[in-house]
Order: sequence, then structure tokens, then C-alpha cells
Amino acid sequence: METEALWRLWKSPAVIETVKTIVYALLIVSVILTFIFRPYVIPSSSMKDTLLVGDYVFVTKFSYGYSKYSFFFSPNLFSGRIWGAEPERGDVVVFRKPSQPDVDYIKRVVGLPGDRVQMIGGVLNINGEPVKMKKAEPFEEEESDCNMQQPVPRFRETLPGGVVHDILDCDPQGRLDDTQEFKVPPGHYFMMGDNRDNSADSRDLETGVGFVPEENLVGKAQFIIVSAVCYDDQRCKARIWEFWKWPWAIRYDRFFKPVE
Repeated sequence: METEALWRLWKSPAVIETVKTIVYALLIVSVILTFIFRPYVIPSSSMKDTLLVGDYVFVTKFSYGYSKYSFFFSPNLFSGRIWGAEPERGDVVVFRKPSQPDVDYIKRVVGLPGDRVQMIGGVLNINGEPVKMKKAEPFEEEESDCNMQQPVPRFRETLPGGVVHDILDCDPQGRLDDTQEFKVPPGHYFMMGDNRDNSADSRDLETGVGFVPEENLVGKAQFIIVSAVCYDDQRCKARIWEFWKWPWAIRYDRFFKPVE
């Protein structure tokens, strides 16, 4: 009798409607996360001070079209990109690391296909011309990863095309302040972090980043949804789901801040 009663309950209109609602909701969420946007949490300091560890960023997946990396588990449904659009110089982009395609990175596009990119004395040079740099107010860190006395020197950089953004210069003689000249191949992009002395990016071939194929682009970072105070990916005052800690662990001034 109990089994029969449970079966009747399971087949009742109320239960069926509830199950249908849950299934529809899951389908809608799956479509949104696959084709429209995804949230991305910043795990490292490589994009300071544009992005801080603990920022939750809204990333639009349709900005550059779709590749296999746009979908869960990266199925080999097709090669290249469909409905593709090229990123612009200065875009902040989530992409799959070429040598580890299951790992997401977020950096700024500084080199387009055909560009010549080189660091000379800590200054970014594109196609033989140094980009414009202007000294800005120093950056006060919550906890320094620069191994130097606070505050951290900050500069305002203007890329060809007009995108203006801040960069940090922890070490005036950093390991990647002087590099060879890189010629960006067709269909690839040159990525760099805004925290120039603490970023594994296209300048350092040892990291396995190198030139990023257009197929590896996941989406464009648009704005910060919310930001938890974190010093690295293991030390956050609150996780996004720990709402009871939010009053003391959230950077309220970063809510819905555009990524520029």
C-alpha cells in the first residue's frame, strides 16, 4: 500500500509540475551558461589593479563567437570558431591556456595577428613604437605580492587604438621587462597581464602561454558582479556562498564596476 500511495503521489499534477519547472529551469541555466555568459572568479594577482583576487567577473561568451571551448567538457563538435568576431586591442579576455586547454586564464589583448610585440626597459613596444605611459597615483595593496615596500608604482598606459588602462610595475628591472621581439602569427593573439612583473603571459614561453589561438578564446570580461576580499585563491575572507560573512568581507566599491 505504501508503494502504491507513493506512486500516486509521484504521478500527482503538483509533483509533475514541480519536476517540469525544475527541468525547465536547469535547461534555461545551461543555455545561458553555454551561449550567453559565464561568471569567472579571479584566482591570481596578474591583472591588478584592473582585477583583484576575489573579483567575480561577468564574461560574455558571444563576444567572439563560439568554439569547442565555449561548451561544457569542450566536445570536439567542430574546429575553429563559428559566428566569430575578432577581439580588439585592449580587451580583457578569458581564454584556455594553449598548453593546458582545461585551464582558464584572463589577460589583456595587446598584440593582434601580424603585430610585432616587444618589451624594452619595462615599456611595451608594438610594431616598433613604444606605447604611451604616464605616471599615476601609486597603488595601495591589501597585501603586497611585489616583495617591496608599499605603495606599488602605477602607470597609465595608452594602447594603439586608444584603450587606456593602468599597469603596475613592482620591479623596475623585472625578468620580463626586456624581451625578444615577438611576431604574432595569423589567427593568434598576444596576451599580457596588467601586473607586469607578476603575470605568466605571452612574453614567457616557459609558462606555456605563448601566442593564443583564436579557437582558445572563451569570452570578454565586461564588469565585476561582486568582489570578496582575498589575498590569494586560498585565503578569502568570504566565499560567494558565505553570505553571513559578506558585511565584513565584500569590496562594496567594486560592485558592477566595468572592466576597462
